[in-house]
Amino acid sequence: MRSNSLARSVAGVALVIGITAGGLAGAGFAAPQPTAGAGAAEAGDVGVRAVNNLGLSTQQAKYVQCFLRVESTYAGAIDGALGNGSWAAMQRHLAAYWGYPASQIDGAVGPNTLKALQRMLAYGYGYGYSGSIDGLDGPKTRAAFARFADEQRGYC
Repeated sequence: MRSNSLARSVAGVALVIGITAGGLAGAGFAAPQPTAGAGAAEAGDVGVRAVNNLGLSTQQAKYVQCFLRVESTYAGAIDGALGNGSWAAMQRHLAAYWGYPASQIDGAVGPNTLKALQRMLAYGYGYGYSGSIDGLDGPKTRAAFARFADEQRGYC
């Protein structure tokens, strides 16, 4: 009985030490911290990589990336994920032709990016955008962007 009691005491002390040190499974959760540049697959990515395909399928997003590689300055992977590098190239294209402020090229899809994209989809090449130029990501914007993407398949 005495050795059983001693074993329990030793196990209890080990448990307290382990929990205090955070070394036992289930004692707590610690997510791995990202390292500088981790996950940055496109040139110019900084921090967390934001992917926003605006409702496009992976294949449609690849068509857009192929278009951007030829018609803009996109040098990233043709992977079907419209990340910061893809959107920065789109913003450069929109700045050249559709009124996007060149000083705001940052690779993030915000209201100014959407307004310039809506202008392109409404007035350029017949992509059928008929909504307001409001900078909102609504169903009309997504549908016209999908038509645009489908038309770019020849670039791949």
